[in-house]
Amino acid sequence: MSLIINKMIGTGIFSTPSLIFSLCGSIGTTLVLWIIGAIVCFCGLSIYIEFGLELPFSGGEKNYLQRVYRNPKGLAESVYAFQIVILGFSSGNAYAFGRYVLFAFGFGENDWIARWVGVMVITAVTYLHIYQPYHGTTVFTALGIIKILILALIIILGFLVAVGAIAIDGDASDNFKDIWRPYDGFHGNTYNISVALLQIIYSFKGWENANYVISEVKNPHHTLQTAAPLSVAVTAFFYLLVILSYYVVIPYSELKDSGVLIAGIFFRKIFGDTFSSRILPLLISLSNLGNVLAVSFSHARINQELAKEEIIPYSSTFSKLKNSLLLHWVVTVLVLLLPPNGGVYEFVVNLYAYPGTWINVLVAAGLLYLHRHSASEKWGLEKGENSWHTHWTACVVFLAANLFLALFPFVPPPPGTHDETLPYYIFPATGCAVLGAGVIYWYSRWKRASITS
Repeated sequence: MSLIINKMIGTGIFSTPSLIFSLCGSIGTTLVLWIIGAIVCFCGLSIYIEFGLELPFSGGEKNYLQRVYRNPKGLAESVYAFQIVILGFSSGNAYAFGRYVLFAFGFGENDWIARWVGVMVITAVTYLHIYQPYHGTTVFTALGIIKILILALIIILGFLVAVGAIAIDGDASDNFKDIWRPYDGFHGNTYNISVALLQIIYSFKGWENANYVISEVKNPHHTLQTAAPLSVAVTAFFYLLVILSYYVVIPYSELKDSGVLIAGIFFRKIFGDTFSSRILPLLISLSNLGNVLAVSFSHARINQELAKEEIIPYSSTFSKLKNSLLLHWVVTVLVLLLPPNGGVYEFVVNLYAYPGTWINVLVAAGLLYLHRHSASEKWGLEKGENSWHTHWTACVVFLAANLFLALFPFVPPPPGTHDETLPYYIFPATGCAVLGAGVIYWYSRWKRASITS
């Protein structure tokens, strides 16, 4: 359960709500999208539980794509491998860790210092996983508890402000007079909604984490059937209450400009510029650290599984866990340091989440196919307490939502409604280019194999 919660509760809930609000324009629209995001995640979770119980092997989507898309041989795995190796980084969480550490110690908003702090944290985490693996798992179990306590604290403080038990600096009482009222200067469009929903899905990511390391889980049936749904339900419930707490405390005028540091600003509004408003953001940075630990732990093992099956280049090298961790470190550091100034966190979040939408489309469509041809595919034949069947509506909802997220970021937003630091299409184009590179790599391998044979 700690593995799932640690990946789900990372930077997302402490950093994306301001970005999502600025894209949605109003509290009402934002809350509706968060609820939709939770529903989509539950649909995806059901799909992954069924796949995980039928194919209880570490590697997650790799196994599911192999099972469904057997021809052309190796194509689906190659596309997935490029997505997970090149874009399965911990950069967003490492960067947010740096921003919150700087905020806690009063160093301002220096973008490059935050990036280098992120480099240091992923370096320390990689060292811990390689040389002290037992301590690594112990630490992120403990941090999982801290994350829940931080969320609970935000909810309690928000409630106390709402009932008037705590007076705050600045008036946020107008926020709920008309929850559909957009902030001044907002111009809504489909592009904004698609990007906002993508960032919400990013905030919920982690519900699939147990599937990546299922071979190492002591009781996989209990973990997938009980712990995973409970983790997602608890996290979704806490998320909605935390979002409401932000809106109770932070006025409209500040919400859209809070950026990555919305939780830090929340504490500052309540406690002022005091020791408490410094130490609490430091605890949030520990939450980000827990997410870096969880993501690097699971993604390195996916890299290792891909290498063992010789799906990625230099497989003999990366089949060793140490080298798979180092590969994850290299990709994370590059994504931290290469983007230009401005909108780094939003770009990294979108780039991390976007290619997964295409993989989710393939996984959902694959399960629909297996259900339709269950007899010939010998799928879901086992009945009993250890079996799981996903209703077709959950598959369709998950498929449709991910198609929307995959296609609509290419629809140009109206002029003047998008930050021009980076082109609006940069993250979907980059994500598709990486997936396309997987196709090219597969074709080159297939062609070499044909010539050799």
